[in-house]
Amino acid sequence: MSKTKKTTKAETSSKAEKKAGKPGPDAALQKLKAELAEANDKYLRLYAEFDNFKRRTSKERIELLQTAGKEVIVSLLPVLDDFERAQKAMENATEISAVKEGVALIHHKIKNILTQQGLKEMEAKGSAFDADLHEAITNIPAPTEDLKGKNIDELEKGYYLNDKVIRFAKVVVGQ
Repeated sequence: MSKTKKTTKAETSSKAEKKAGKPGPDAALQKLKAELAEANDKYLRLYAEFDNFKRRTSKERIELLQTAGKEVIVSLLPVLDDFERAQKAMENATEISAVKEGVALIHHKIKNILTQQGLKEMEAKGSAFDADLHEAITNIPAPTEDLKGKNIDELEKGYYLNDKVIRFAKVVVGQ
């Protein structure tokens, strides 16, 4: 008996494919496994990066909310100092006109600071009543026919902050 090995057609074709450069089923499977591992790695890295992004933006949002009014508060500190000086001056003041002038200056200063921050007064008196802008406190008979449905008096001013209503004007409406 000879010890020669008989080869089958499948073995012959497999050897021929390897020599020809065509990958066999094992090589293709290994390649797919490598691609899957790479895709899973990319997915895990992207997921971790997104999770870090969410945590970072959440932290930044909390910090922003805590310090949102810092700029306004810092700009109002000189007004607070002016009020303290005015209180000291009022203790020894004998002339009321000087006190009135000091309070008017402080009022003007605070209005300018708030205007720079985007605050704008709402003009309500004499305009038509609008429930989106005004809060009707009471209705009274209109003194003239043209004042019906209009704001006759303004009890408390309304304000916009950057064109958004932050406080409704409290008004008296004519009927």
